[in-house]
Amino acid sequence: MIQKNRQTKETDITLSLTLYGEGKGTIATGVGFLDHMLESFAKHSWIDLEISCIGDTHIDDHHSVEDVGIVLGQALREAIFPIQAVERFGNSIVVMDEAAVSCDLDLSNRPFLVCELPIEGKVGQFDVELVEEFFRAVVFGAGISAHIIMQRGRNKHHIIEGAFKAFAVALRRALVRNDQGIPSTKGVL
Repeated sequence: MIQKNRQTKETDITLSLTLYGEGKGTIATGVGFLDHMLESFAKHSWIDLEISCIGDTHIDDHHSVEDVGIVLGQALREAIFPIQAVERFGNSIVVMDEAAVSCDLDLSNRPFLVCELPIEGKVGQFDVELVEEFFRAVVFGAGISAHIIMQRGRNKHHIIEGAFKAFAVALRRALVRNDQGIPSTKGVL
């Protein structure tokens, strides 16, 4: 189990993560939509995740969403690296009614994000521009290269939830154990 804390003037976050868990999520970020997405992430990645965040949501949700992403990314990096005996690459397409979102990722220790979710506005009170901010914080903290691409869709909730679930499933697949050693011709990641 990995435990992380982050305390700033904007947020106070505690997180615990078990990489090969049962998909249990106990999430309380103060941002309801993010809680829902992180519960889906835990369930479909099979990562046990507990997150508590007290943030300055009286201003907006930006700091809480981004900082939770930072802490989650740091915890994933600590749990995954140094990498060996896993598949390394993972991909997934998740369908949610009319929406389909793909995620292809590499546990490369070279962070990069391609996020093509052409949506605007809000889902309830949640500003959808924060989705890319969240994923950027996670992948840069974790050392993951990820491409999250909307294949089709109209409903913003379905598209975003598809993105979180596709990322979760791709990560779970990348973390499948493989006894072939370090999955790199360089010998190190």
